[in-house]
Amino acid sequence: MKKMIALLGVLAITATSTITAQKLDKFGADLGKKSVMGKEVRIPYTDLLTYYGYIKPGAKPDEERGGKKYYYIYIWIPAAAPEVGVRMASPVDKMTPEKTDIVSADYTANAADKTNYFDTWISLERAEGITSAADLGKGKTASWNVYDQNDDSSEMPAQPSGSKYNSLMRITSEVSNPKKALVAGLYRIGFTTYKTGEVQGSFVAQVGAPVKLPGVKIAQTIDELMKLVAAQ
Repeated sequence: MKKMIALLGVLAITATSTITAQKLDKFGADLGKKSVMGKEVRIPYTDLLTYYGYIKPGAKPDEERGGKKYYYIYIWIPAAAPEVGVRMASPVDKMTPEKTDIVSADYTANAADKTNYFDTWISLERAEGITSAADLGKGKTASWNVYDQNDDSSEMPAQPSGSKYNSLMRITSEVSNPKKALVAGLYRIGFTTYKTGEVQGSFVAQVGAPVKLPGVKIAQTIDELMKLVAAQ
């Protein structure tokens, strides 16, 4: 029992962040969260997908709203989930993509750029009326339901400025509320900056769930997502 408590304590320790370190700690869930010896303990997400991206300075956004430039990453989740966690950090510094990670072509072409980064702001949204892979193309004209959004998270490592402006959120499914239920469907992570300004530089985004969700796919566009889903 003492060994188990010690292990849980290690999992609960947040990452130490310095101006030169941009590594992410274990990504833990809200479900099953406990307090052990005065420390918050979260069991790491069982299912975790990592996406490496890069926004070129001056790149055309996917959308402009309120003077801000918004970009999207699209996700196909083929089964209901009790909880989904989303986090994003910029820039990518000490992290290296693994074989199972999704790496965009823009990231590969600009991986040497450790200078450009942005103050991340994220949201999770679901396309209304899309519950099957056959309907993914309709996401281009669908209305989007917003679950939640986040600007700054103290759990995330600091940016090169020393400020903790990276983002993290955990969303629990509300089965009784169709707008807040995490059902099978087409989702997207929207990201921009908190203040009006340029979104530029490298970033890493992660999507986690406390249960295994076979068939989850992530892509920069809906067309790319449709190809990935069709190929599986």
